[in-house]
Amino acid sequence: MAVNLLEFEIRDVDERLSAEFIAAVTQCIKQHDVKSLTPLLVDMHDADLADFIEILKPAIRLDFFRLMGTGFDFSVLTELDESIRDELIELLPNNYIANELRELDSDDQIHVLEDLDENEKVEILAHIPVYERRVLEHGLDYPEDSAGRLMQNAFISVPPFWTVKKVLSFIREDEKLPDEFFEIFVTDANFHYLGSVPLDVLVRSAHNVVIEKIMDDGDVTVAVTDDQEDVALQFERYNLISTPVLDDGERLVGVVTIDDVVDVIREEAEEDMNLMAGVGTAESLSDSVMSISKARFIWLFVNLVTAILASIVIGMYGGTIEQMVSLAVLMPIVASMGGNAGTQTMTVAVRAIATRELTSYNMFRVVSREVLVGGINGLLFAIIVAIVTYVWFGNIGLSAVIFVAMMLNMVIAAFAGILIPLSLDKLGADPALASSVFLTTVTDVVGFVAFLSLATAFLI
Repeated sequence: MAVNLLEFEIRDVDERLSAEFIAAVTQCIKQHDVKSLTPLLVDMHDADLADFIEILKPAIRLDFFRLMGTGFDFSVLTELDESIRDELIELLPNNYIANELRELDSDDQIHVLEDLDENEKVEILAHIPVYERRVLEHGLDYPEDSAGRLMQNAFISVPPFWTVKKVLSFIREDEKLPDEFFEIFVTDANFHYLGSVPLDVLVRSAHNVVIEKIMDDGDVTVAVTDDQEDVALQFERYNLISTPVLDDGERLVGVVTIDDVVDVIREEAEEDMNLMAGVGTAESLSDSVMSISKARFIWLFVNLVTAILASIVIGMYGGTIEQMVSLAVLMPIVASMGGNAGTQTMTVAVRAIATRELTSYNMFRVVSREVLVGGINGLLFAIIVAIVTYVWFGNIGLSAVIFVAMMLNMVIAAFAGILIPLSLDKLGADPALASSVFLTTVTDVVGFVAFLSLATAFLI
């Protein structure tokens, strides 16, 4: 069966989805053959099905949603891009959405609900029993991107005086406990967190041992209001699989697990990459042309303003350039080398700030190191460019001017590349968001001023 790749957003299909499978599913969608379509999807992993749905063109995707209707596996929603998830939810009745939500883990429930508009959210919650609704509403009250939004509120906790035998019996016999867990949490009568017992420790301990004797002291925890990025750093630093979440009263209210933290790490990495490129943090391949254009316009406009500023600087030395045309040929070299050197330093600095590796204790050492690196590379490339300039134009004075300008700009670029992100972080702004714009302005202006002012003073 032939595959029409025009039905898809991209040409290269994920290797997990064979051409035969894509052709068969597409054919079923076009023919509205739900009877043949269902067996094709039944054994697919949620993540693979989500990937397949995301590469479909919007019209085909909507046909697929309408065709599946309430037969669609709701758990796939947690794997879908936000905009596509909203498309599907709009097609499903609220009572069906509410019933399906109840089958998901609490963190996945929050993930689905948090991006909906308020009216739709209220209508869906109205179909959920009061107790469960209150739990969800409480979870939605936590700050966005916080541990409270990320955690599951289903966990296993036991008192410290229970024996291993009693805990094992409790786990086996209570059907209301979570299906998957990595450790047992220990709390007092008021649910104050005391510690935890990893499953491997539990099953290897003698049955008559009291839990208090084998529990960890519980020194690694997160608060409900902690930012999800800080939570991810905790997992990385302490090699965690799960960690308890405590409220303001040190009471255990939930648990964050490694599967959710992996998603956070990916999201934060994508966000930083997008911000440094002037792309919207929430932009995805499924977004419309208009929404992407609007999101990118702002930063392109900012870049236009900085480019005009650099052009104004060049205009101030118009007479110098007219008298020596070779300056116009060499100017981009000075500016671009400074920009590239500064970007290298800025990338390292933004990453170090994001991972909390750059602190007041090591800040001076790191800044000094980057400036020194800028100086060494500046010297080496200044020599190379000076030699090229002399061979090209046969003017020793011009070679000397570009040598000094290149040195100066690359040192300042290295200094600015680390100082700009640090300053933005101190001001409470995201260093990834605006560092590149400011850095480009600094390196362009400094490069042009240094090169053209030296040329004016010594060559004209």
